[in-house]
Amino acid sequence: MTPRIANYHKAAPDVINGMLAFEKAVTNSGLEKSLIELVKMRASQINGCAFCLDMHSKDARANGETEARLYLLNAWHESPLYSDRERAALAWCEALTLVAETHAPDAAYEQLAAQFTEAEQVKLTMLIGAINSWNRLAIGMRAVHPV
Repeated sequence: MTPRIANYHKAAPDVINGMLAFEKAVTNSGLEKSLIELVKMRASQINGCAFCLDMHSKDARANGETEARLYLLNAWHESPLYSDRERAALAWCEALTLVAETHAPDAAYEQLAAQFTEAEQVKLTMLIGAINSWNRLAIGMRAVHPV
């Protein structure tokens, strides 16, 4: 695969700097680092973003995530390895990543509201928006992960 634009930052520094500031705000918002990485991984799995999966699997491991939880993330519904809070976040992540299909169903929101404060709901929703934007940039520009 050949990248379409090899250096996004050089091509549009103001926009990328803005996105980096947004990313920093959501990742430093107070949500658990492990939860943040699981959400980034799950959205990237759904979107099929190899570049982001490579990056976030490494970040998750560096933050202490286990191999088993990373391997089973695509089947989190069937695994007891995830907490109720993580399950709520993953369900919300799936609902918003696939929003054209799901329309953010009430059941997913109710699960979210049972585990997250209103402020955390906004932070998580913005995190999901951020990773989906990064996925679209990486996929659209054919970013190649390190080999």
